[in-house]
Amino acid sequence: MTKINIIGAGLAGSECAWQLAKRGFDVEIFEMRNENRKTFAHRTQDFAELVCSNSLRSDEITTAIGLLHQEMRQLDSLIMRSAEINKVPAGSALAVDRDGFSKFIENELLNTKKVKISRQEIQELPIDSNEIWVVATGPLTSDALSSSILKHTDEKHLAFFDAIAPIIFKDSINFSKAWFQSRYDKGSGFDYINCPLDQDQYLEFVDDLLKSEKTEFKDWEKNTPYFSGCLPIEEMASRGVDTLRYGPMKPIGLTNPHFEKSPAGTPLRQRKEKAYAVVQLRQDNKQATLYNIVGFQTKMKYSEQQRVFRKIRGLENAEFARFGGIHRNTFINSPQLLDEFGRFKKFPNIYFAGQITGVEGYVESASMGLITGIFIANQLNNSAKNLLRPSNKTAFGSLLNHIAPDLEQMKVTNENSFQPMNINFGLFAPFENNIAKDARKEAYSTRALEQLEIWKNQFC
Repeated sequence: MTKINIIGAGLAGSECAWQLAKRGFDVEIFEMRNENRKTFAHRTQDFAELVCSNSLRSDEITTAIGLLHQEMRQLDSLIMRSAEINKVPAGSALAVDRDGFSKFIENELLNTKKVKISRQEIQELPIDSNEIWVVATGPLTSDALSSSILKHTDEKHLAFFDAIAPIIFKDSINFSKAWFQSRYDKGSGFDYINCPLDQDQYLEFVDDLLKSEKTEFKDWEKNTPYFSGCLPIEEMASRGVDTLRYGPMKPIGLTNPHFEKSPAGTPLRQRKEKAYAVVQLRQDNKQATLYNIVGFQTKMKYSEQQRVFRKIRGLENAEFARFGGIHRNTFINSPQLLDEFGRFKKFPNIYFAGQITGVEGYVESASMGLITGIFIANQLNNSAKNLLRPSNKTAFGSLLNHIAPDLEQMKVTNENSFQPMNINFGLFAPFENNIAKDARKEAYSTRALEQLEIWKNQFC
């Protein structure tokens, strides 16, 4: 039987290994992290470590990401199973205890007896191998392997920055000023910690962000752009004084119980119970001892983070379990380099999966690992000749079409415009008939789940 090798034990690599192992294939995962070696973003050697946030975003079926959650559940996703077992309160979002999430995935994979882990770095793209390889190294591909990929792709290697939000110890938060509440009371209604700012405090906070000392970039990083879905908070602040109030610090749907109710007739802008802006913190572990500041990815120096964030009402004595940070993300020009099943066109024994292909986000990366595992299993079972990928009416198919467009779309694709993308309904095949706007999201989801079930019954 052909040996299957996966480079990277992250979300995509772990999900790919699971899909293959459960179908009876032996898999070897090569992971460069070990007891003595981490990356500048990872803190453990665990499988599927969540580096930035602990949230897998909305779990509502009428959102594109929530739909992708459900499609992955339909295909027996290990990532989604671990998320359910290790979830923590987060309103309508699906957030997890980081350590429990990773440990469950690692244990499940090793318990199959079909998955072997080798703690070593693969430095060269295995173009001469007779075995199947999956490159699932994600945004932190090693310099050596990155150079090898660049050499064999004849492409300019694209890159952007991802930023990490800080984490705070719950017992250092001042609850005489902060309070528990979910926006619009979704979920349990008490899934987030909220810290209010009045207008003067907010304007001072924005000013502090803009004037703070930032991490200096190396020469090779200076022309690297940010991914729009993960902008540092100070970068958002630079785009307009009210940008944060309409983004991660929006006060709508929240009422401060510490403020007295304003007299009748008080203008909305002046009502005391309505904060001018609100900082939210989301539970980060099962024990509810750690909370991350939602949307506060940052490139500020550690001392500046402590100084500026402690000015937020309720966080005056905040103790940080982890400061925010920033790392460089890399991805290949997938529309030019990969076929419709994620194989390297020049060397079809090599698949690429996950974030390195140009999908953005934990769930999107894991989903591409999942579908790659299914594609490989079908290839090895000699059924690849008749294999079709999921329809563009599904979330899976839409993401695949983003990184490897069909021939008609390729004719209009600008090879220089390819950028990482989160799942969104704009990627889905449009409806043939007009559907009312307020019914469209539900219609997308209903159609997608029906289409994926048909594909699953035929190819899984």
